[in-house]
Amino acid sequence: MDGPNRPYPPRAGNVSSDYPEDDLLGAREWVSSDYPRASFSREPALDSVSTAEDPAAAAASSHITTAERSQNFKVAIPRTSNPTNWTSSGRVSRACENCRDQKAKCSGHRPTCQRCQEAGIRCSYGDRKRERTAKKLNDLGKQVLTYEALLRSLYPKLDAQSAQFVDKVISKNRQKNDQSSQPGDTAASASASASTVPDFEAINPRQSPDPTDTQMAFPLGTIDYTEEDFNRDERVQAMGFVGEHSEMAWIYRLKRELEQDSSSTAANLAPSPSWENWDRLSVSSVSYFLDDTEFPLVDTADPTDRPSQAIADQLVDCYFQHVHATFPIIGKVLFMGQYRSFYSNPFLRPGKRWLAVLNLVFAIAARYFHLVQEHLDEDLEDHMLYFSRAWNLSTSEITLLDHPNLQQVQVEGLTSFYLLTTGQINRAWRFCGLSSRSAVALGLNLRSESNAIIHVSKETRYRVWWSLYALDTMLCIMTGRPTNTGGDFCTTPLPVPFVEEDFWDERVAQLITDYEARNSLHVSSFPKISSVTESTVFNPPSSSMVSLGGSGKGKQREQVASKVAEHLAPNPSLYFLLLIDLTHVTREAINMLYAPGAAPRQLTDIEAIIANLDRNADAWFAYLPASFRFTEAPELQQFPRLALDLAFRFYSTKILLSQPCLRLVTRQTTGASTPSEFCSQIATQCVDSACRMLDLLPEQPDASWLYRHGPWWSVPHYLTQSASILLGQMFSRTQANVDKPDKVLEAFSKAIKWLREMSARDPCSHRACTVCIEIFTNYASRFGVTAEGIA
Repeated sequence: MDGPNRPYPPRAGNVSSDYPEDDLLGAREWVSSDYPRASFSREPALDSVSTAEDPAAAAASSHITTAERSQNFKVAIPRTSNPTNWTSSGRVSRACENCRDQKAKCSGHRPTCQRCQEAGIRCSYGDRKRERTAKKLNDLGKQVLTYEALLRSLYPKLDAQSAQFVDKVISKNRQKNDQSSQPGDTAASASASASTVPDFEAINPRQSPDPTDTQMAFPLGTIDYTEEDFNRDERVQAMGFVGEHSEMAWIYRLKRELEQDSSSTAANLAPSPSWENWDRLSVSSVSYFLDDTEFPLVDTADPTDRPSQAIADQLVDCYFQHVHATFPIIGKVLFMGQYRSFYSNPFLRPGKRWLAVLNLVFAIAARYFHLVQEHLDEDLEDHMLYFSRAWNLSTSEITLLDHPNLQQVQVEGLTSFYLLTTGQINRAWRFCGLSSRSAVALGLNLRSESNAIIHVSKETRYRVWWSLYALDTMLCIMTGRPTNTGGDFCTTPLPVPFVEEDFWDERVAQLITDYEARNSLHVSSFPKISSVTESTVFNPPSSSMVSLGGSGKGKQREQVASKVAEHLAPNPSLYFLLLIDLTHVTREAINMLYAPGAAPRQLTDIEAIIANLDRNADAWFAYLPASFRFTEAPELQQFPRLALDLAFRFYSTKILLSQPCLRLVTRQTTGASTPSEFCSQIATQCVDSACRMLDLLPEQPDASWLYRHGPWWSVPHYLTQSASILLGQMFSRTQANVDKPDKVLEAFSKAIKWLREMSARDPCSHRACTVCIEIFTNYASRFGVTAEGIA
């Protein structure tokens, strides 16, 4: 039969009736011979209706005239050749799927209707349309929650702009759903039933978000505006803008909150303060930077003068022993060769940039000797004299209009580092940014594939970039400003963990020139560190080491990496690699928690970011080699000075990523919602990290010991950072999560003692000590805190 009434086979299982009939026309070409065929005639089916059941209907049907039949004539289609032995009492409430497809009368029997039983096929009763719709909504709701959970697990890896876009879209959709959902709606009930997703915890290990928290923004203290005129006077200009991840911002915010809580100072905090109160209402009132002091350049310094070779040797040796491992911005082997030639050949006239680099090395080393109060010789000149010579050499004929070269990048980077050692933090930040831009102008932020550059020079340039990267991060934390290096435009390979004297070794040289073999070494020797690096800096190329095993060339590279790894021993270059890996986590904490774009995020999202950052920091520590594990006894450490620097940086990173939770816990107001358990734990970790940082120091303060064995260029920053956390904890509005308040007070007292010990040699430490003591003495009695020897 080719007519439109040709029957088609029944469908097994549940078939939705939401599709139009035209969608099923293609299936009508198939005929099932063993199934009773349906009639599409509107004429009553006499063989399937029992007249005994309804005599009136039988009587009416027998009086149908011939004219009526001819007016609406239909050809009856025989349903089956076998007589049926069942009867129907009328219309059933629901037909099975097979009878519905065949347009046949269904007996409605359960579990199998009469027609399906006689045809020997499976009978099923599908859900009604409302039930199917509710089921679909329920499934879609579960899918949405699952995708949101997956997105939340990927959320910490997004950049600030992408994360802000995700927040905006999710918040907009949630508001739209809340407005459209009514208490009695099917969609609302379906969404409610889908609120619990079985695999949500597997995707996101944190607790499911509380619906009451979806509209609550996280009180980071992150701001996208300024309340102060940083061009007001010379003092504020010298300090510059201070952002939210600087310890000075934490101290200033605590000071203002304590003043606002005090009724005696409420009148002085009017919206239009008097001119006498401007300094008190400025972040410069708690600044320990020395940029507002006069910078005593020696104008009469002769750039051609140089110290005796004996003094110069001691200065150069001091620089490479106490600075170079952390800041390898110059190639040691090449520089030492040029230095020896300069002093051995009196007729040699190097360029002004190289002489500027040499005098900056002298200046940094002389600054170190000044701090440790170790006078090698009466002829040792002041560090400012060496810096003045370098300044005259680099600014007399070499101006900002000149195009940068590699030596100019080194001059600007060394200038920034020297200014950091003297407490000129704002100036140091500016010169570091200038050096970073000069480095980008030379392409040092990208991997070099040039055949015109030898492998030693390539690795030296890579270290120049990573030196600026680490210095820039340190200065950005101290000032609370955005970073100048890194990001999506950085593909510079991580430094190889071998000292510069080994660069000419054939195995190391092959590792330097083969980028994928270098990656293979990092993956095989430092798997946890590599995973942290890939998630925070840049994505590896498509030919990453994951896919190397399938090719012969890849196996060869893995063999090269394994042979080199066999000869890998703890050394200063390995320390520098560990330092850069930890710096990646620190920078991600800055970008994800303190950038202005992070302010509108939800509490659960911020907690996810902090949890991910904390895991990365713990993974870095877990894979720390024994020679640099600072939790071990110093006698077990092969490089105790380098291990102490890593310890300060690690606890500083922990403080940085957990400080937002501490602020939420300690400064919560009356009636505010109780912080989550996770937030309380991270707040406790923040205080514990500050105490552990101070535990690195001996009980008896000794500034010379600290300058010799620690990061002497940034010690005031670390001590002030820990002191600011302890001050905030002692003067908290709530004493929640304070298991041992005496320990917090003892740790703060220790920080003050060390700052006071360093004050005699370092004005920067003196200012930091004065600021902390002033806040403590003004408000300690209000919180019942007393301590002898602090004031």
